[in-house]
Amino acid sequence: MMAIAAGWILVLLLAGGFALDRTLTSLVERNFDDQLEYVMNALVSSAEIDPFGDVYFYRRLGDQRFLEPNSGVYWQIRGEGQEDYPSRSLWDRSLEVRGSDPGHELVIYDSEQFPNEPLRVAERAVYLPDSDTRWWFTVAASRGELDAQIGEIRAILLWSFALLGLGLFAMAVLQNWVGLGPLRRVRAAIQQMRSTGVNRIDEPLPLEVQPLVEELNALLAHSAKQAEEARTHAGNLAHALKTPLTVLTNAATARAEDLADTTIREARTMQRHVDHHLARARAVGRRAVGLARTPVWESAEAVRRAVERLYPGTRFDIDGNRDAQVAIERQDLDEILGNLIENAAKYGGGSVFATIDAEPEEELCVIWVEDDGVGIPEADRISIFDRGARLDTGKPGTGLGLAIVRDVAEIYGGEVELGESEDLGGLLVRLSLPRANSLPAK
Repeated sequence: MMAIAAGWILVLLLAGGFALDRTLTSLVERNFDDQLEYVMNALVSSAEIDPFGDVYFYRRLGDQRFLEPNSGVYWQIRGEGQEDYPSRSLWDRSLEVRGSDPGHELVIYDSEQFPNEPLRVAERAVYLPDSDTRWWFTVAASRGELDAQIGEIRAILLWSFALLGLGLFAMAVLQNWVGLGPLRRVRAAIQQMRSTGVNRIDEPLPLEVQPLVEELNALLAHSAKQAEEARTHAGNLAHALKTPLTVLTNAATARAEDLADTTIREARTMQRHVDHHLARARAVGRRAVGLARTPVWESAEAVRRAVERLYPGTRFDIDGNRDAQVAIERQDLDEILGNLIENAAKYGGGSVFATIDAEPEEELCVIWVEDDGVGIPEADRISIFDRGARLDTGKPGTGLGLAIVRDVAEIYGGEVELGESEDLGGLLVRLSLPRANSLPAK
């Protein structure tokens, strides 16, 4: 930013300085040329022809420098076939004449005809009254005074623009330093976070950087949430592996006869838990992509067909919106619905009813899963989501089903609530997942 500011200041000052130099130089030269033109008009208006055909002045010019030799201002009159009529200041020199035609405008140009004395020359050709001779009137002045004035102007411009450039650059540096001050405060706040252990920036900052702070706080909250999810997954896995490891330890200690079968059975159980939690870890990564789009009806039908084989005596009914789609990966939706429908079939009385998009909302798709079992008491509807929590220990299971359903749903921004089914009288599970109708198809 400093380099860009310095570059633009330099470019603009050079362009402005060049334009101002041209303007002031032209004004000074024009004023100088006006003086030469004034003297030229005075010469022409004062010149007359005497009876012998020579030029004379009926009045003298007022500038005494024309009478001083080599004074730096000169005039000369030259006619065809006539001797030159020079000013006394020329002394033994004469001015060269370009020979312009009569009637033309005044011609002004620079000349180097005198050594070490550059001249500014004004020349005009006229016919005087009562004379057929073409006369050339020439007025010249040394450029020393003109060049000195131009040099002084340029020196003033150089120093002025140099000081202006330094001042502008200093202001740009100050502006950048003050403007970037909030970012330095953000950096200091981040350093303080690392030393104090806080996980957000609460210091009031200017509006220009407040969006950055909000995004940073959101990133920190997201990281903290992911860390908590990782701890939760580790706890779930540890709890799931604890029972099989205990069984294996007891069997090995007692030197049970069926130790081999027990080892194989429990090892398979542990393998399923490991595979399951690895899949859950991948779900967190897939959630970040945010482009999942899964039809709910297809997933529910696939789960129903699988659960029917385990519980052939249970009646399954699925109703609702066949076109509903949610922003969740198919594998994770199958796992959620599989846990809910299997639990309904396992603990219900023989009837399971699923309703898709039961409460149409703009952003969420609500799925109901009901059964005709004994349900869950209201006092236990929160603790049942804890890892390993089971109300019916007489049936096989790990106690991870509802905990996994809640965790995966929350990973995708959804939620799970428990209630009582008005139609079947058993448990009612209300699953809310983000809708995916606005997302492109996969």
